[in-house]
Amino acid sequence: MAHHKIALQVGGQGVLVSWHPPSIPPAGSWHGAEGVCVSRAGDIVLISRNGQHWEFPAGRPEGNESWEQTLRREAREEACTRVLRAKLLAFSRGECIAGPEKGLVLVRSIWRAEVSVEPWDPQFEIDFRRIVAPADLTRWLRLGSDPFAPIIRRAIREAGMG
Repeated sequence: MAHHKIALQVGGQGVLVSWHPPSIPPAGSWHGAEGVCVSRAGDIVLISRNGQHWEFPAGRPEGNESWEQTLRREAREEACTRVLRAKLLAFSRGECIAGPEKGLVLVRSIWRAEVSVEPWDPQFEIDFRRIVAPADLTRWLRLGSDPFAPIIRRAIREAGMG
């Protein structure tokens, strides 16, 4: 089955990004998990390293973690949330076609995670957390300047949040 590929420039490299259904991970190196984390009140949890650029909790696997174990750990470490339920929405696949990493193919799992928001006690690289209403989500994510905006918008739609 052919997948629509979006050409992006990221970090001085040409990348083809595509969206894949959750049934079978596409070929490539496993690059972790990203979660649209939804609180019990129906708000979305965002994180930031600098208080300016906001994103969904995400990260790479450690050891032999499964896709879902990576999501759960990253949501806990980065956003101080506990995943109650997780639904795999899709996989994104990024294929570097130009630049120093030409030939590298990375695959990331994308989830909707229903979470319990725990007290804010950051232990790792994330210094800021914000909980926003779904109507305010695109404003905080600054999708106009993010090269991955098409994938982020699709994740929001698939998670039922936009």
